[in-house]
Amino acid sequence: MPDTAAPSTMRNRVTLRTIAADTGLAVTTVSRALANDPRIAAATRALVAEAASRLGYVPDRAAQRLRTGRTKVIQLLLNLDHEFLSFTHEMLGGLSDSLAGTGYSVTLFPDILDRDRLTSIRQIVEGRLGDGVIFNRTETFDPRVRYLTEQGFPFVCHGRTEFSAPHPWVDFDNEAFARLAVQRLLDKGRRRILIVLPLEKYSFSQHLRWGAVAAARDAGATCEIPDEVNLDTPQDEVAAWLRARLRQEDRPDGIVCVGEIAAMIALSAVADTGLAMGRDLDVVAKQASGVFDLLRPKIDIFVEDLRQTGRAMGEILLRSMAGEDPAGLQVLLPPRQSFT
Repeated sequence: MPDTAAPSTMRNRVTLRTIAADTGLAVTTVSRALANDPRIAAATRALVAEAASRLGYVPDRAAQRLRTGRTKVIQLLLNLDHEFLSFTHEMLGGLSDSLAGTGYSVTLFPDILDRDRLTSIRQIVEGRLGDGVIFNRTETFDPRVRYLTEQGFPFVCHGRTEFSAPHPWVDFDNEAFARLAVQRLLDKGRRRILIVLPLEKYSFSQHLRWGAVAAARDAGATCEIPDEVNLDTPQDEVAAWLRARLRQEDRPDGIVCVGEIAAMIALSAVADTGLAMGRDLDVVAKQASGVFDLLRPKIDIFVEDLRQTGRAMGEILLRSMAGEDPAGLQVLLPPRQSFT
């Protein structure tokens, strides 16, 4: 005879009917209360929310999708090899803050930089794997932005583009950071500044270049931007190049580091070449994790608050999904000084 016994997980599953029986309300009332329908009294919504939490109710996303056409999922498309030690953790933390209470969950979708970056986006859109998408490492004329705009699919990117049509974005003011970092080195008497940049195709590379070069030029100092290495060059290769550069007679006396990994490489190269921080050269870095608070010698830093970035990206995406005009969906976050 076939086994007709249902698994215990199916027998014990909490449904809308379970909550209705517990509260004495109609199933339709429970459904509307869980959807936070303003037509349902606040006291009733609170009663239903308490019962759902107590009973362990988990929404049936498949049923929701069939009924509403929405997945209640946001896809977070991220490059996991990042210049910050805590990028993914902080970004997810901020994003979770902004989505709390909305019913949305987040799925992490790895972004491989050396592959066709449209493939993953097409997979998300055509497979309807989410209601919106967030991505980083934005390019100046990013094909993902063009495609998503043409498709009318809600998104927000970490970084700006040079497209004339407005689109949703959240960005850190890298131009201001680079300008302030160079100025800090100039104030310490440094005149030969070095900065290793991301590849030119990324928007934030252009912003960093503009800020650093302008600040150095205005002061009559030099700003060296090497062609041999970039932010995505393997770490051992960057370290070897920097050690060789620091051994040359015209070596830089000030280094701007655009992330925590870059700063650690710079500090190791300084130590390996026998130079002394504060005497022979100085380093200014951008950080997000607080790691340099624990390292000695201390260096001057500017903070990029990635949790704030994640919150802003979640809020902008929710507004994009609600159909707001993209012309009003841009946020530029300033650097925060963290030295005396």
